[in-house]
Amino acid sequence: MRQLHGFLMIALLSSAVFLSSAAFAANPQLVFETNRGNFIVELYPDKAPKTVANFMKYVDSGFYKDTIFHRVINRFMIQGGGFNADMSEKQTLAPIVNEAANGLLNEPGTLAMARTSDPDSATAQFFINLENNVPLNYRGPEPESIGYCVFGRVLQGMDVVREIGVTETMNVGPYQNVPRTAILIHQIKLNTKPL
Repeated sequence: MRQLHGFLMIALLSSAVFLSSAAFAANPQLVFETNRGNFIVELYPDKAPKTVANFMKYVDSGFYKDTIFHRVINRFMIQGGGFNADMSEKQTLAPIVNEAANGLLNEPGTLAMARTSDPDSATAQFFINLENNVPLNYRGPEPESIGYCVFGRVLQGMDVVREIGVTETMNVGPYQNVPRTAILIHQIKLNTKPL
């Protein structure tokens, strides 16, 4: 009886370890709540661990609350995560290393980090590809070839993303392709009912 009890305990512990490992390994899903509707994105920490950890810091702190998609180019991408509705830029954390050499491509519906001409300058701004943007992919380690790091993909609500993509835009001071009507991100939060 004692042997059977011991066997059952080992089996239960093994199951618990398996379940917790499975839960830990699952890709986080986020709900983007906007004034144009919601969409759900899955992140890939196994492919871009530093990028995902950085993004989640901003999400967990509420940084993206009431920011906007400030740059929208139809048949290219929609970009957000750095400006308030009055086009004032938000203060960010330190930039992160570029993880574009992870095998993920800038395909329709993928989430990638925006940056300056410096490959390792990404902070909080991100974009969602509307098309297969081959020139943005990693082609080599040289600064001009390193590309833009993809770290997630839209799982649900791509129709909302595409609707944002056809928004009429204008120039605001030095900024181009700014939506005429603000596209607000009310919040980005963890999806409590993963797809």
